[in-house]
Amino acid sequence: MAPSTMRQWTVEGKNGFDSLNFNEKAAVPELGDTEVLVKFHAASLNYRDLAIPKGKYPFPVKEGVIPGSDGAGTVEAVGSRVTRFKRGDKVVTLFNQGHLAGSVSADILQTGLGGGTDGTLREYAALSEQGLVHIPANLNFLEASTLPCAALTAWNALYGLESRALKPGQTVLTQGTGGVSIFAVQFAKAAGARVIATTSSDKKADMLKKLGADHVINYKESPNWGEQARSLTPDERGVEHVVEVGGPTTLAQSLKAIAFDGVISIIGFVGGFSKDQPSFLDCLINICTVRGLLVGSRLQFEDMNAAIVQNDIHPVVDEKVFELADLKDAYQYMFDQKHFGKLCVKIAV
Repeated sequence: MAPSTMRQWTVEGKNGFDSLNFNEKAAVPELGDTEVLVKFHAASLNYRDLAIPKGKYPFPVKEGVIPGSDGAGTVEAVGSRVTRFKRGDKVVTLFNQGHLAGSVSADILQTGLGGGTDGTLREYAALSEQGLVHIPANLNFLEASTLPCAALTAWNALYGLESRALKPGQTVLTQGTGGVSIFAVQFAKAAGARVIATTSSDKKADMLKKLGADHVINYKESPNWGEQARSLTPDERGVEHVVEVGGPTTLAQSLKAIAFDGVISIIGFVGGFSKDQPSFLDCLINICTVRGLLVGSRLQFEDMNAAIVQNDIHPVVDEKVFELADLKDAYQYMFDQKHFGKLCVKIAV
């Protein structure tokens, strides 16, 4: 039986990481008829989590929100009308609680954990049974906690536009060694695709090659990495998919790399902002699809989990794991880009 109080973080203001507030005696939420009480064992961080307390996140954020979209744990109790889960089930959260299938809507944007609704950086949460999925059988809690945002975003980038879904033999271009990019490498290789990855260091390049990347380009040494990536594709026709995480500062090179009728999936803006960025005309000239996306649906999540089990894919988790009480240190560690893969927070044993 769950205790009456728990530890949790909230975001109070937009003054950077000092806006994070730790409460060691918050009330454990009451359970509704269609809700599941989850005891979180682990959570993972995303760039979005850093942007919210800095006031730089472009989507809805409620005042005093409990941060964190990604969490994995055990079902402690279920409401009287719950049918999808039972006590003891191992579960992981859906990023946008209302995004069950199909396209995103304005209403769905209000249901993002750690933004529009309270998130996972706490010990217990009462969540709709519709906003959870079973953990893949081959993963532990730390690994599973990395799936809701980064993994599902990468999966959506490669498979979400069904008419242009990744096929064996095609080429995928990834950027950097953040969570989305690494998952994209893993999913692409499992599908029989070729991967060209960019990074800024030889050490990270070696890690990318171990994960299966066929070619790695150091973007600091090769500022025209888009052209170089194109030259590495069959007949220099370009890559079929770009998983674009840099945003305004990298899109011009992505357009140089993309093949005719290829897809550039815009994930984020970790490269910062720039006044000099491509226009819609550049997209037309390159005859490609430039697609913005926000994570993915529960249906996509379940498809992805099936692939994770079938291919025995294991998320790359940074060697340093933080305790819940040390969340501010975890945010700074990630902000300083000291992590490789996904950065996790241990919540309960």
